[in-house]
Amino acid sequence: MSKENPSIDWKSLESEEALQQAISESSEHPVVIFKHSTSCSISSMAKSRLESGWNSEEVNDARPYYLDLLSNRNISNLVAQTLGVVHESPQILILKDGKCVYNTSHMGISFEGVKRQFS
Repeated sequence: MSKENPSIDWKSLESEEALQQAISESSEHPVVIFKHSTSCSISSMAKSRLESGWNSEEVNDARPYYLDLLSNRNISNLVAQTLGVVHESPQILILKDGKCVYNTSHMGISFEGVKRQFS
């Protein structure tokens, strides 16, 4: 499954260093982390809904990160532990100033839902 989408410039979240970078980056720009299970149809639908509506200008130039849960389960666990959120799949998290300020999962994932966090 491709992570390519002209409207989303995904950064891969594949290491502890990348997670620390995302947390640090959230002090200057909001960070959106999408946790995706590549073998799950619900996760694929959620990713498609998110990508189809994505507009960086409407989310204050948020930095989107993509976490492949099957390849990086240890990083997913670290995300949950570090940010104090319960792991779900698929899941979207919004970070601001180093903290998770919003998270939702499954059918709750959409660009419109993300955008509401910026209004």
